[in-house]
Amino acid sequence: MFRKGLYSSAKVACIALLLSSCGSDGSGPAPTPTPTPTPTPVASEQDALTTATPIKHLVVIFGENQSFDHYFGTYPSATNPAGEPGFTAVSGTPQVNGYLRNSTLLTNNPNTTNASNLATGISPSLMNPFRLDRAQYDTTSQNHNYTPEQLATDNGRMDAFVANTGRGTSGGAGAFGTAAQVMGYFDGNTVTALWSYAQNFAMNDNAFTDSFGPSTPGALNVVAGTTNGASNASGTGTVADGQGSFSVIGDPDPKGDTCTTGTNPVMMAGKNIGDLLNAAGITWGGFMGGFDLTTTNANATTACKRSTVSPNTSRTVVDYSPHHAWFQYYASTQNPQHTRPSSVAMIGHTETTLDATGSTTPVHHQYDYNDFVAAVKAGNYPSVNYIKAPAYQDGHPGNSNPLDEQAFVAQTINFLQQQPDWKNTAVLVLYDDSDGWYDHQSPNIQFGSFDATADQVTAPGKCTGPSALQALGLTGAPVNGRCGPGSRIPFLLISPYAKVNYVDSTPITQSSVVRFIEDNWLKGQRLGGGSNDSVAGTIMNMFDFTAAPHTTPLYLDPVLGTKVANPPA
Repeated sequence: MFRKGLYSSAKVACIALLLSSCGSDGSGPAPTPTPTPTPTPVASEQDALTTATPIKHLVVIFGENQSFDHYFGTYPSATNPAGEPGFTAVSGTPQVNGYLRNSTLLTNNPNTTNASNLATGISPSLMNPFRLDRAQYDTTSQNHNYTPEQLATDNGRMDAFVANTGRGTSGGAGAFGTAAQVMGYFDGNTVTALWSYAQNFAMNDNAFTDSFGPSTPGALNVVAGTTNGASNASGTGTVADGQGSFSVIGDPDPKGDTCTTGTNPVMMAGKNIGDLLNAAGITWGGFMGGFDLTTTNANATTACKRSTVSPNTSRTVVDYSPHHAWFQYYASTQNPQHTRPSSVAMIGHTETTLDATGSTTPVHHQYDYNDFVAAVKAGNYPSVNYIKAPAYQDGHPGNSNPLDEQAFVAQTINFLQQQPDWKNTAVLVLYDDSDGWYDHQSPNIQFGSFDATADQVTAPGKCTGPSALQALGLTGAPVNGRCGPGSRIPFLLISPYAKVNYVDSTPITQSSVVRFIEDNWLKGQRLGGGSNDSVAGTIMNMFDFTAAPHTTPLYLDPVLGTKVANPPA
């Protein structure tokens, strides 16, 4: 204690300073304070899961209606006319199995001499593949049904597209206005973003639909690997499978979906990948533009009629299309009333909520695309994510186009590259069907079908190949209506672990997506029931897990598809 008046205030301060370096009894140095430890980041439940690869999050952007040659026929060589976004490939960019490797296809295409094509009265001079300019981005949809697509292949000759799947845009000039429009292709001045992703990541030039036909078969194959097990009668988008059930070959709506308007909708028996993920407790979701029926768009539309006006075509398009809704066809994963998740934190998790009547309603992992964005922003990034754009951006000719599609794809990938988990994300971009657009590569039919009317590849009532076996159904017995592989489609991998500027030619199909999910998260478990997941080619050769991941983002302008320094707002 200091006695009052003995020391000046300055001396007291000095003595106090000296004592501060001693112990509490003044006998020695004070202990060094223990530094506060830096908290160890807590891994999310998704990142904490054991996976076969470093990929912890998969995003499947499932587009609409493009053949490989229609988007990548002349890759990586673009015409680069003045006034259009340019694309110049870096040195060493590999060619794809397209027109540059098979140059006679551009000048002496077999479609120019096919008798059925000539019978249309269209000049053969219009039947060679031709470049669709960026100004011609808004095309009509071609005929992409199960049987016409088979007829177009002409038993592997790939020379009957004009007669069987071709359609022309009304008022168009030359081939653009005739059924020969089916021979048209875009290049890197129109599908610039996709070419840019191919240049910087990986693509496959040997990817096919699992079976011939339009959107719904593709939607079923990419989640279940089969179109067999439909509940409905033949003649409404299905054919009798010969075993007492039906296979989907058309576009019937899912039965029970409150937005379904088509006649004779169907339900599917069997399992899809969502069932396996649920059983393993792994978060996942199907995220579709327009699925949230409580939202009102800027044009005052809501519920099942929510719509958007395309900034490119000024066309008003309803956002949600039931026959594109993968998981709505299965009772185990259907969210029939589009019930909302109870919170952002529950997106991707299994839950039930109470509906307006007080009844328990399953959410069943089906959400709006906006829910995907909200969940990822909140740090609740599901392990497996199937994404479908609002219909005006899904790429389907007639209601969408490459420019609106490009904006959606670029905005989504720009967003994902800004997230902490980009380091362990893989994005797949692929398509439900070819739209009937010309592609020169013949499918190698592995699974035959023998419906007397629908199947027409090798002969009336036959869709088969030299080594093909008849496809199997849910019960393990041979069934009709599943002939394939069908049409070649684009398939891209965008990921820090993707090989750079790489073209893979491993034979794969839509069900290869199911196989990757099973192999990465589920220790190779398979769906069974005749699913193609057990025989699908692997996408693993598109990855490089031996080198450090290349996490520097590639931001693209959503309008032009060209590289920008910073992501547009």
